[in-house]
Amino acid sequence: MNTLGKKIRLLRHQKGWSQQDAAKQLEISIPAFSKIETGITDVNLSRLNQISKLFNLSVVQLLSSSDTVEIKEYVNEIDALTQKLQQRDDEIIELQKKVIDLYERLYKDNDI
Repeated sequence: MNTLGKKIRLLRHQKGWSQQDAAKQLEISIPAFSKIETGITDVNLSRLNQISKLFNLSVVQLLSSSDTVEIKEYVNEIDALTQKLQQRDDEIIELQKKVIDLYERLYKDNDI
């Protein structure tokens, strides 16, 4: 993910918008917006201007790397939260297995 894409993602999250919300306001598809955030697609000047207006920034502010440390911290926080979510998903799966096992035992014991 490039610096501009990370900054756009940070700004979008600060607004509480989904990729769908931002894409709709830019009148582009969700995959197209996702490619901008991940740096897969280079942003032309027209689109850059449109994105800067969306977040009430100048193009210079949008391109400024002064927020790089904040972006890195934010990305690190997202990564940590994603890892925690994965751990919780794993715990839920284990608990579901236990519930199924207990149900099967109950079913066998009571000949239901």
